[in-house]
Amino acid sequence: MSMCSRKHCSTAIVPERLLTFHFRVTICIVSNSQPSYNEPYFKDYGILMLGRLLGGVSTSLLFSVFESWLIRAHADAELPKQCLAKSFSWAAFGNSVVAITAGLIANNIAHAGPMTPVTDLIYKGGYLNPFDLALVALLFCGFGARFLWEENYGDADTNGEQSNGKGRVKWYDGLRNAWTTTVRNRDIFLCGIISSLFEGSMYIFVFMWTPLLKSFLKAGDDDLPFGLIFATFMVCCMTGSSLFSILVEKFPVEKLAVVIFAVGAVAMAIVAMEINETMSFLGMNLFEITVGMYFPIMGTMKGGIVPEDKRAAIYNLYRIPLNFIVLFSLLTDLTPSISFTLNACMLGVATLAQSVLTKRRLETTGQMKDTNDSIPLLEPKGSEDVDAPPPV
Repeated sequence: MSMCSRKHCSTAIVPERLLTFHFRVTICIVSNSQPSYNEPYFKDYGILMLGRLLGGVSTSLLFSVFESWLIRAHADAELPKQCLAKSFSWAAFGNSVVAITAGLIANNIAHAGPMTPVTDLIYKGGYLNPFDLALVALLFCGFGARFLWEENYGDADTNGEQSNGKGRVKWYDGLRNAWTTTVRNRDIFLCGIISSLFEGSMYIFVFMWTPLLKSFLKAGDDDLPFGLIFATFMVCCMTGSSLFSILVEKFPVEKLAVVIFAVGAVAMAIVAMEINETMSFLGMNLFEITVGMYFPIMGTMKGGIVPEDKRAAIYNLYRIPLNFIVLFSLLTDLTPSISFTLNACMLGVATLAQSVLTKRRLETTGQMKDTNDSIPLLEPKGSEDVDAPPPV
């Protein structure tokens, strides 16, 4: 549903309310994922699938609508162009801080007591305790957004399109127009390929780092402190976002992306070789640093490449090949070594694709003496909409 209408992916706010709006959108979208937390308590496959379905919907909203609204908010508030990169950098940094705290708390409360059955179908305690705490946090977010903040309805549709004769665009028109724009514009297409390859490797990493580290355990060794390891990864992500905020002042995001993807490919190759547990763990941490830099880099690049009126729909299209990559990895039952080798190959392809995209952007924007030249500013609220895709 987040793909369907331009007015759902743009908003108009005044500068002094931009920060409040940022927090409000974040809380509202995260609150949408609340129903998916109910499924771990039930030993029933149907409920499990329902929870995953709801979690998938909320994840799609989180990774598309939030960026769409944030980019539009910067344009409507007429903020300096470099503020967009800074906003994404601070968002990645804050996300890492929260994740570190959550990982440490989850690790402690997960071992507070064993998981025990309440009935044959319902369980409690143990590894379910972090889900209890997450549910409470999400409820507070939902109530806070509902009662403390004013509603934001976004822009009205002003282009006069009436696909069904009732003044409303049909739900599939947004997706169809987004597809047409993506395949006709090489920059948008390359951006989607790159994001799908990197994020696909990231999700495969999420699934596979645990079995790989477990494979190094010897008989009699204690179980791994998963919460502490996760917190370590998030520290690396925070480091990456901090590095981005420094480097973006000197280099265009397109050139930074080429280096980051290449470093990520090397990191995955180190993990895939399985030299020893230390080298594998160091390779994982190096990859997490690139993850921390990736999100502000890609958010900034997409902000300057993807057209505003189709942004949310195109962002959701980008997630389709990503899901196929993850499904392929899971359904083929690949070993950790092969999975990380696949990651290294995908990141290598992403590096080549980013090199092509960087060359095209250089030719389009000139020498890109600073980062601002590579981030075109959107037209503020009230400007005339342009439905045609950017020239190839």
